[in-house]
Amino acid sequence: MNTDHGAAGTRADVVSGDTSAASTDANAGTAATRRVGTMPVAKTPRPAPGRGGRNLQRVAVVIPAKDESERIAATVRSARAIPHVDLVLVVDDGSEDDTQHVARDAGAVVVRHSHNRGKAAAMETGAAVVAMRDADGRPPRLLLFLDGDLGDTAVNTAPLVAPVREGVADVSIALLPPQKGAGGRGVVVGTARRAIQHLTGWSPTQPLSGMRCLTREAFEAATPLAHGWGVETGMTIDLLRQGYVAVEVPCDLRHRPSSNDLKGQLHRAAQYRDVVLAVNARRLRGTVHAVRGMGRHKGPVQR
Repeated sequence: MNTDHGAAGTRADVVSGDTSAASTDANAGTAATRRVGTMPVAKTPRPAPGRGGRNLQRVAVVIPAKDESERIAATVRSARAIPHVDLVLVVDDGSEDDTQHVARDAGAVVVRHSHNRGKAAAMETGAAVVAMRDADGRPPRLLLFLDGDLGDTAVNTAPLVAPVREGVADVSIALLPPQKGAGGRGVVVGTARRAIQHLTGWSPTQPLSGMRCLTREAFEAATPLAHGWGVETGMTIDLLRQGYVAVEVPCDLRHRPSSNDLKGQLHRAAQYRDVVLAVNARRLRGTVHAVRGMGRHKGPVQR
């Protein structure tokens, strides 16, 4: 999954995988955090503990994938090694190669779209299948979304789980190191970052990062997801506007970046288009809600 993450910019609510030693930016936008002391507190209620106070919440990895037969096996095997993960689900979004068979042989549960429906649809399908597999009497699984091309580095998304599982955040977003061969100039990243900051008050470092861990409640609050490459930007705006807590967590990940050739430029153009569409839809939605709010609070007409 080619995604340009851009160079590190303003850091806001960056935490380590060990939430007991979390570090936060005191100047971060209030929309991103609900704090007790120096720590954020998630909006999603923490599930009741099991015997001995044990946290029983498990994690499902959801991997939307299209034509990833070369890397999907390594990604699946690596994801299965993440602590608390008991389900790895690959949503084959209309691949023309052997992605579904390779993923299944590597140990994943596989569901397939007969034709390409896009990343948002694949994420929604994956979340729905996980919900069907959640056991009665146990907390719903957390959803850890990964790109299919992470290969052996997928296990390094493990730090995303702790902030969400321990009630520090509703969604944790991976901060990736600079990717060798990336050809982007940060235009799309900058556009997404500025829009999120304008609409929510929070300035994420890597707003396009697709590696995210969410509570079930947060995921459902973000649906329907924005189309195409606007899914991450739209999700972040929607969740922060509703008071959910987002944090960014450094993760040592490597994936296939888009280069600066024609294919890479076309990819970034599509990213830009989808991000702008997602942002404009949320700006319009915010304006409509504001107008309706003004109407509700109007006093009686004086005659």
